[in-house]
Amino acid sequence: MTSFASGLLTGLTAALLTVLAVGAYAYRWIGILQRRTRHAERLAELGTLTGGLAHEIKNPLSTVQLNLQLLQEDLCRTDPAYARVVNRLDTVQRETSRLGDILNDFLRYAGKIELDRHEVDLNTLLEELVDFFSPQAQLSRVQVRLQPRAVGAANRVVASVDARLIKQAVLNLMLNAVNAMSAHGGGDLILAASRSGREARIDVIDTGGGIPKDELEKIFKAYYSIRKGGTGLGLAMTRRIIDEHGGRITVNSAEGKGSDFTMHLPV
Repeated sequence: MTSFASGLLTGLTAALLTVLAVGAYAYRWIGILQRRTRHAERLAELGTLTGGLAHEIKNPLSTVQLNLQLLQEDLCRTDPAYARVVNRLDTVQRETSRLGDILNDFLRYAGKIELDRHEVDLNTLLEELVDFFSPQAQLSRVQVRLQPRAVGAANRVVASVDARLIKQAVLNLMLNAVNAMSAHGGGDLILAASRSGREARIDVIDTGGGIPKDELEKIFKAYYSIRKGGTGLGLAMTRRIIDEHGGRITVNSAEGKGSDFTMHLPV
């Protein structure tokens, strides 16, 4: 066999092996995509079913609340058992209202999110949140402020986002921070917007008690809450909103010092 023929055979063999390797990789990748697609379809179907179930529960729950109110109006005040019966009806009404709130939170979390993107100055967005939330925070002895821009930093931090949803995501973090600080006698809640490379950042910083290390991996899971009375959907909803924007959320926390939640948004 001539050297030319030998080289040609070697080249063809190498090319064939390359094609086989690429084909095998493509086959595996197609299989992965198919499994992901089936998984996404199952999740979508499950979301539709659970959303429909929640709506079906809300209807009779509203009927129960209305009839409880009518029952209370029909009670005779001169009846010796009036006070006891009213207290029990109040308890049932509070619990049905709480169930209604849980269902509403679930429907917001499980429902489809449609983004209405616009160019938004994040500093302006945070200023509006500070003005809106400060009176409520002060009741818990928490001071809310916007972190001053660094010297030489751009006055505007612009990102293409759904302003309403980003406000909701930040507000969830602010509520969580105030609840954490109120247990420690109050503190400072600091909001900051900045830009790093091709991403915009929003930081929500508190001076609360911090989050234990073994809790950090769990706090964004749905229905996980370390706060008594919490629904466990606030942080999960925040992460979902940021995920829908193609971003991510991180947290840096130290026990006894506080926490810094950072939203990373593509610009």
